[in-house]
Amino acid sequence: MIELSKAEFDVLDALWINYPATASQIIERLSDDKQWHEKTIKTLLGRLVKKGALTFEKDGRQYIYTPCMERADYTLKESQNFIERFFSGRIAPLVSGFAKSEQLSQQDINELKKVIDEWEKKQK
Repeated sequence: MIELSKAEFDVLDALWINYPATASQIIERLSDDKQWHEKTIKTLLGRLVKKGALTFEKDGRQYIYTPCMERADYTLKESQNFIERFFSGRIAPLVSGFAKSEQLSQQDINELKKVIDEWEKKQK
């Protein structure tokens, strides 16, 4: 799996909003939240290409970037990796920890119940 720094993920996340996109479009999307220099973002784009997270096509003087993976696929793999590293691959201790620290909202609880119910129906 491709390992990304926080900054690289932020750039990729800006691209996932709508792609393909030029470097200028990505810079514009990031300008509201980040105080990064244009050159920093272009450097991060280059790193993402080298890591295989992005591809690009040259169109005149512009580079047009496309992600090599969907956001949902990346977040699923990262979530699985996190759970494996910190919870020996078990989800229950993670959810239990949030429940015990009272960080689960009623909405979170309802969504979890719904997911479990749907999963149980599929298992029958």
